[in-house]
Amino acid sequence: MTNAPINRPKQDGQNAPIVRVGNRDLPQDDLFIGLAFSGGGMRASAFAHGMLEALQDVGQTPQNPHGLLPHVRLVTGVSGGSVTAAHFGLTGPKGVQGYRERFLITNAEKYMANKAYNPLTIARGLSGGANGRATFGRYLDETLFHNATFGDLAKRSDILTWINAADVASETSFLFSPETFDALCSDLSALPLSEAVSASAAFPLVFSPIVLKAHAKQCNYQEPDWLTAARYNPEATATMKAHGQVLESYANADDVQYIKLLDGGITDNFGTIALSVARAKSQNQYGPLTEEQAVRVRNFLFLVANAGVEKDPAWANRQKGPGGVGLARAIVQSAMKSATRTAYDAMRLTLEDWHADVIEFRCSLPRARVKKLRGTLQGWDCKDVKLFVGVASFDEFPDDMRDELNTIPTRLKLKVDQVDMAIEAGRRATRMNPEFNGLIRAAGLAGPVLAADGATQITPTRISPIRN
Repeated sequence: MTNAPINRPKQDGQNAPIVRVGNRDLPQDDLFIGLAFSGGGMRASAFAHGMLEALQDVGQTPQNPHGLLPHVRLVTGVSGGSVTAAHFGLTGPKGVQGYRERFLITNAEKYMANKAYNPLTIARGLSGGANGRATFGRYLDETLFHNATFGDLAKRSDILTWINAADVASETSFLFSPETFDALCSDLSALPLSEAVSASAAFPLVFSPIVLKAHAKQCNYQEPDWLTAARYNPEATATMKAHGQVLESYANADDVQYIKLLDGGITDNFGTIALSVARAKSQNQYGPLTEEQAVRVRNFLFLVANAGVEKDPAWANRQKGPGGVGLARAIVQSAMKSATRTAYDAMRLTLEDWHADVIEFRCSLPRARVKKLRGTLQGWDCKDVKLFVGVASFDEFPDDMRDELNTIPTRLKLKVDQVDMAIEAGRRATRMNPEFNGLIRAAGLAGPVLAADGATQITPTRISPIRN
């Protein structure tokens, strides 16, 4: 099954940023939260939702029913996690309530051919994918996005939202960003969010690749200076250099005409390339923060929701197998697990360098500039910026609980009790996380860490008011 290209050409200049955050949009607080949601089907969507609920629980007041959620300024998602990321990016904190009923406990496989024993399903899978784009994407629009586009995201949201897929021809991550679509001479604002999420979640064999067309030579594309610098910078990572080479190929009609996208977890299960690109294109020490945010911030939290499971396949205990479809799935899953193991370390190193750069920038500012950006010099300490980076996963749970979570399949339709188990796991794993609790203490909240058995609750005492 072959999908038709989903993107339109663009001839009238560069794509606009996904979001623009001005002074009026900035909360008057010192906290910046970024979240990364991994893949894993509906299990990952539910686990990420549990993380959002855990953040909502902390600091709730009658005046601020959303707790820490208004402090979330960045969210990146891959595969199943991209559904929750895109929905939260579009709707913000108010969209968290009811997400379980609208999507998580529903049948997102409604339009899919997914019966493994059906000869037609097998034939389609082996020929490129059992399901086309008018299955999962159609369901997403019916239940969540209602045909919203990236242009709608830019109008409605001040949350920087990154959706990640994998370009299987170039073997690199594909980021749904203005820079990528500039190289394609394509209009990102017209692209439905459901199409991007479908590409991010297009597991090989189950889905046929989502197709984009490179409209090269149909616009006056000029490669940005930051991309040229990143490609030839000896200190640039191999990932960034590969990203630069791929964008160059998109802009060259002789190199690439069509881009084939599959599950983002194949190349980067946490969406870390987006952070590297954001840092490179900023060409300053504080991006993707604004200058005002860089001066006001005192606490960074970057938290990963890793919903990956550890499960030995049945053929690991017998001489025969795997074969056919089972072998293909094993290869893909091995690639995804490898990407997961390296993605977190790469993200952490990027963030640590960013943290040092932000401090250096703050300490280079004249006091008059600080006062103008911050509004006051009271309490100013240029080095007072703390960074908390953590991952919430199944690993910290007792063996029996972890074993039960590992039985939840990677599908887009789960039993209600499995969904609720994954949501609760996301809540508990977040509230148990040492970095999350370090942030709570640094932000002026107090309370004991939640134990693995759920016996002890975090009891917040104070959080600075925010203004949306």
